[in-house]
Amino acid sequence: MWRGIGRELRYLLREKWDLCLVTLAPAFVIIIFSSMFLQGKPEHLPIAIIDQDQSALSQNINTYISVNQTLKVDLVTGQTEEAELLLNKNKIWGYIHIPQGAEQRLVRAQDAGISIVYNQSYFSIGNTISSAMLISTIEAIADFLGKHYLENRLPYLDFPIPQIKLSPLYNPDLDYEFYLEPFVIPAVLHLLLCCCVAFSVGQELKRRTLQDWISHQSLWMALLSKNLVYVAIFSIWTWIWMFWLIQIRGWFIAGSLGLILLAQLLFYSAYAFLSSVIVLVTKDLTKSFGLIAVYGGSSLSFAGVTLPLNNAPLFTHFWAHIIPYTSYARLQTEQWVMGSPVNISLQPLFILLMFVVIFALLAYLFLKRVAKGIVQ
Repeated sequence: MWRGIGRELRYLLREKWDLCLVTLAPAFVIIIFSSMFLQGKPEHLPIAIIDQDQSALSQNINTYISVNQTLKVDLVTGQTEEAELLLNKNKIWGYIHIPQGAEQRLVRAQDAGISIVYNQSYFSIGNTISSAMLISTIEAIADFLGKHYLENRLPYLDFPIPQIKLSPLYNPDLDYEFYLEPFVIPAVLHLLLCCCVAFSVGQELKRRTLQDWISHQSLWMALLSKNLVYVAIFSIWTWIWMFWLIQIRGWFIAGSLGLILLAQLLFYSAYAFLSSVIVLVTKDLTKSFGLIAVYGGSSLSFAGVTLPLNNAPLFTHFWAHIIPYTSYARLQTEQWVMGSPVNISLQPLFILLMFVVIFALLAYLFLKRVAKGIVQ
């Protein structure tokens, strides 16, 4: 096996483009996505306020919106058309419309007619800005009624007010760095790993060096040594990124670090052996990269971490369960974010192990068939 590992390392040092794929490409991926999510969550998103009421209520709403870190009031106007034009140009993300007579209707216990409009074509930004505008508007209305209106019209009453505490768990700041980055980095790196393994195996077939690859070792050792090199390289890059996120950025692991590292090794191994299977079956790098793009490229979308699987069609659930990334994402969430008991995460760990065994066995069988064809 060590002879096979040495042979693969010499191949990487000799082939500069392959070397870039295991050095510069992972470094670029980590740097670019770490920079993208460094700010945590979007802040100071521009909005407009259409104030046609010009009342104490509208001034209070403006005040509460202004102190919300998520929002920034770029325009206060009385014209709906002006705000609509800026919204269509993506200069603002939404607006709050306060119609004329809103305050008078509110104090008469009527519908004030206040409306919130936002751009939902950008899903995450739309959700963020709609929540911020809604919360600030409701707080402003409650403050106006309590301090500016009812306080001057009702006698003093001392009675307890029920308190409701809202506590978001595990990511209370709704920080994108802690929510998305731990999923995006492994998703991109495992796709790079698949390309590297597929190209390495494909070059053995293309250059007719398969006999040299397997001649001095058993088929198992030849397959294992080649795949192990890339699994080790991309695991090391993942650990470097985890060091940045945990030690530098301060996102601690709530559960078992050892279980996460073990799951990563199984996760990368499964995709490495799968790439070997695809190349040995198709014997064509173009077709192999296409299949890898469909299978590996869909991981993030079908794992249920960014897009929900609730009420999804049967095919979506089926696809989600036949990709190793789904089990890895579940285990990572349980151990990194939630701090679940270890026994809870044994099921996704076992599923990852089964993927490794199945793909490794298939890779061995197809490599044996290809080698037998060469001998004959």
